Amino acid sequence: MELTDDNLLTLSEYLKHTLSPEISVRRPAEKFLESIEINQNYPLLLLHLIDKSEMDITIRVAGAVAFKNYIKRNWKIDEDGVDHINQQDRAAIKKLIINLMLNSPHSVQKQLSDAVSIIGKHDLLKNWPELIGQIIEKFNSGDLNIINGILHTAHSLFKRYRYEFKSESLWREIKYILDQFAKPFTELFLTTINLAQIHANNVDALKVIYNSLVMLCKIFYSLNFQDLPEFFEDNMSSWMKNFLVLLNADVPSLRTTDNEEAGVLEQLKTQICDNICLYAQKYDEEFQPFLPEFVTTVWNLLTSTGQQTKYDELVSNALQFLAIVADRSRYRNLFEDAGTLSSICEKVIIPNMEFRDSDGELFEDNPEEYIRRDIEGSDVDTRRRAACDLVKVLSKYFEAKIMEIFGAYIQVMLENYAAKPTENWRSKDAAIYLVTSSATKGKTQKHGVTQRSELVPLPQFTAQHIEPELSKQNINECPVLKADAIKFIMSFRSVLPQELVVGSLPQLVRHLGATSLVVHTYAACAIDRILSMRGADNNSIVKGNDLMPLAPDLFKGLFACLSQTGSEENEYVMKAIMRSFGILQDNIVPFLAELLPKLTEKLTMVAKNPTRPNFNHYLFETLSLSIKIVCKSNPQAVLSFEQVLFPVFQEILQQDISEFIPYVFQILALFLELRTTQEIPDPYMALFPCLLTPVLFERQANIHPLNRLLQAYISRGSHLIIAQDKTSGLLGVFQKLIASKVNDREGFLLLQCIIEYFPPNTLEPYMKQIFVLLFQRLSSSKTTKFVQGLIVFFAYYIIRYNATSFINIIDQIQPQMFGMVVERVLLPDLQRVSGDIEKKITAVGISNLLTDCPAMFENPYNTFYPRILTALVEFFEFSHDQTLFPEDMITELEENMEYQVGYSQLAYAKMPKKDPLQSIGDARIHLAQGLGRLSPGQLPGLLGQISGPNANFVKHYLQNAGITVA
Repeated sequence: MELTDDNLLTLSEYLKHTLSPEISVRRPAEKFLESIEINQNYPLLLLHLIDKSEMDITIRVAGAVAFKNYIKRNWKIDEDGVDHINQQDRAAIKKLIINLMLNSPHSVQKQLSDAVSIIGKHDLLKNWPELIGQIIEKFNSGDLNIINGILHTAHSLFKRYRYEFKSESLWREIKYILDQFAKPFTELFLTTINLAQIHANNVDALKVIYNSLVMLCKIFYSLNFQDLPEFFEDNMSSWMKNFLVLLNADVPSLRTTDNEEAGVLEQLKTQICDNICLYAQKYDEEFQPFLPEFVTTVWNLLTSTGQQTKYDELVSNALQFLAIVADRSRYRNLFEDAGTLSSICEKVIIPNMEFRDSDGELFEDNPEEYIRRDIEGSDVDTRRRAACDLVKVLSKYFEAKIMEIFGAYIQVMLENYAAKPTENWRSKDAAIYLVTSSATKGKTQKHGVTQRSELVPLPQFTAQHIEPELSKQNINECPVLKADAIKFIMSFRSVLPQELVVGSLPQLVRHLGATSLVVHTYAACAIDRILSMRGADNNSIVKGNDLMPLAPDLFKGLFACLSQTGSEENEYVMKAIMRSFGILQDNIVPFLAELLPKLTEKLTMVAKNPTRPNFNHYLFETLSLSIKIVCKSNPQAVLSFEQVLFPVFQEILQQDISEFIPYVFQILALFLELRTTQEIPDPYMALFPCLLTPVLFERQANIHPLNRLLQAYISRGSHLIIAQDKTSGLLGVFQKLIASKVNDREGFLLLQCIIEYFPPNTLEPYMKQIFVLLFQRLSSSKTTKFVQGLIVFFAYYIIRYNATSFINIIDQIQPQMFGMVVERVLLPDLQRVSGDIEKKITAVGISNLLTDCPAMFENPYNTFYPRILTALVEFFEFSHDQTLFPEDMITELEENMEYQVGYSQLAYAKMPKKDPLQSIGDARIHLAQGLGRLSPGQLPGLLGQISGPNANFVKHYLQNAGITVA
């Protein structure tokens, strides 16, 4: 691919098409770009396009995004050593990207910064050590715009230290960076502080300077996150004293009139609060000398900062700092005075819990964001969440005092509401939040509140103030309080009386009809969580028969929600539908004639433009559950489901809608497994050759569901696959899977299925090559997962074909190679096999090797007999070996460091785990019976060759099988 103007023009046209809302325009453009990205010069072509100032900025940004995604997909050399980027391109990218990034518009700069971060993550120490030097060099440029750009890049490069797992390589990298970077970085910070004073009257300069300070503080946080670096400990005073100065700074020229968006001064103070939270939490001892002054400064900040939205994150971080300090025993005395606690409650907690106009705007105009913050736990940056967290900490240590203070405030708030409900509803809203935060001692995502304060009378509060709110006739009156009441029931569902929680279901069903998106979403979410509650016997507390009287109104309400504007793809509603189906089971059948067409219609709609992954997942789960419920009592119904869903699935496959393809594979596999006849219909067989296409296996998300589907084909129609002459294609899939450290287990599952269902004579021409491939992989990359799969495969081969065939095929590859396999694989690694079915297959296969194979009693392999028998006894009697191979460590580290696109397993379409040896009970008895068939006199001699304890175990097996040792 040449760097020509024509190619640049073509590339820009395709990038433009990727921005189209029309899927028929967008998808082909995306596919084209994917198809050419393997060509040399493709990334350089993108960089040249991005660099063209005369090009439309939207195309340049699209090119920058495409470049970043290209780097994300391809920069890391994959586990099999395949490099998808030409070496010359790699070198050119590193040469060009820093200067290009610094001279690009901000929207492009951000994408290129992220690309630098990805490259640095993989190459920094070994292949791009000069990067840190390049960054430091720009510090000395004197151009604040260039410095700002390079700081953005450094932030993008280092921010992964905030969330990566600790490892030797990570520490080594951070030390390498700190040794070069910490000193000039600190000098730049101090220089920038001085520049702020020098240019105190130059507004334009101050904006750039303070933006630099924000980035410097963000980088400080990243570099200090994993541990306290020695340099920063030695120079803590320089940083902390200036943090105090900046927290106290009031720069009138940087104040903004915008009440929504935080200005640069707010951003800086917010990040400094984040930094001191980190130090207070992780480096308490070293930070102690500076802490009292920060407490005073933060308190003054909280009491002087307005209620505008632009201060939300700042106030949240400041409150979090106080909560961290209050949680430390050495500072608890600062808070224990009743006057102090009362002051905190009045001046800090209650003002930041009150429902503001901006919250109301969010509730009405952006309900999805309100929901995300409120019930998904992503409200970490909100005032309310931070105030609640502070209440929880104070309640933990000063519970009686806090309850006394809060009790008085709550009483006043509720009286205000009772006096004028229409005007003072915000008082009740704040009271509910105060009760919630002070009563909560422990909670989980799954169960809600699990530990509560005994000083808060929750059942009485619920009966007096929550249930009446839900019982009001008008479900659209004061929607914020309706949402509060529903959330209260949902939060405390595990600690409130069960009859109260379950008794709220009719009211929750009624609130599905609310016009407020927040209210009907909360109602659906609460219904789902109550239906998912389990009792002491681990069964659902709500049974199908209990729910049946509510079912007509429940489904009417839930499906009506999906027709409301803004709620068409509401994941909480779809999850509640799925949960209701799961509780009702067979009771759902009468409703399906009406509901299934609605679900199919919804699937057709979302397939045109998938945007809500959770909604889509629950939709497919609901379809899977419907299929299982109906086909359990009426197996022939699978035909009806196929007729309805096949056209939609066909469209998904033809349009290559990658988000949905793994789901389609799982449901197609479910259809095949549910069919009562062994014949596979023609439409399935017409699809089969397409399933072997290598490109399908390039997407990690496809591999498990596609492999599952191939196994369903094999189990139902191996003779048709043979007739289509697709055996070699199927084995080609096995070869691809087995070569991969990530997917080798899938390869073994496929191979075991092929051996189970294909006639031996069909596989005979391929079998030697299969073993060769397995041994090649073993020698090149020995991981625990692979060795486990290999031993189970060996055992299954022995069971399916016989032990003599097993030894012969290995010895055909190399004379007496079977002895090497025993010495290097079976004996040292047998104990690694785990999983009940896998262990049973292994035990039976190895037993057959010992009892049904003449070669094991003859030279040269008879010397291995007592050792294999000993290994098998220890396999039965001792726990499996969990130590790792060196390769495992590397693989595990890579998988932790590298995000892999996974697939979503459909719980209701899962393949049931099958025992291929159902006719065999206890594998120990199977071994004993086999030993009992040996010729008279052999057994005592064999037992004499193994150690006393192991010989006793074998005698015990024989005794249980009713076999006497002569």
